[in-house]
Amino acid sequence: MLSPARFVLAAALLLVLRLPAPAPVSAARPIVADKPAPSEATATARWLAAQNTWGVLSTISSDLNGAPFGNVVSYSDGLPGEGHGIPYFYLTTLDPTARDALEDERTSFTLSEFPLGTCGKIDPENPTCSKLTLNGKLKLVDLQSSEADFAKSALFTKHPEMKDWPKNHHFKIFKLEIENIFLIDWFGGPKPISPSQYLEFERNKQSVMSS
Repeated sequence: MLSPARFVLAAALLLVLRLPAPAPVSAARPIVADKPAPSEATATARWLAAQNTWGVLSTISSDLNGAPFGNVVSYSDGLPGEGHGIPYFYLTTLDPTARDALEDERTSFTLSEFPLGTCGKIDPENPTCSKLTLNGKLKLVDLQSSEADFAKSALFTKHPEMKDWPKNHHFKIFKLEIENIFLIDWFGGPKPISPSQYLEFERNKQSVMSS
């Protein structure tokens, strides 16, 4: 007969053996690199775009008489670790977002730092938990173009199940042509970032490093 101490130990070992194995980490989820300092606004904006995999895409609703309509969508701005800053989307016109964009291209796309787990215990609305809104026009990408090949690779690498989505839903690739950038990453209001500063960030960083 087992002593009480050995009985507890045996029960604990049995419980450990019966626990399910932890789920493997998805290769599509990028490793979160260090967040840039608050003084590096453009770097923070590009970091948010590169590290996130989903956001809220808002269009002018054709079904709601022009009211704003926000929709959670997946996106990619490039391969993991190689973000280019331009969000690409894989959308079907069975969903209102794509239908809206084909009638009125004006769009905004909002990202938060909170899903990355780097905000700690603070509220998502706290200014130190960064948030980024990109305004512009949602454009169709020509499926026969080299840009479409790049976008597919970027999207399917971060979102592997997209490759198996129903063909009869006629998914198309869209991209956001950025016209305005709104970033909050600290106290004191939004940081001024121009689209050219945002899009040319990597090139400018390399030129500074090589000079």
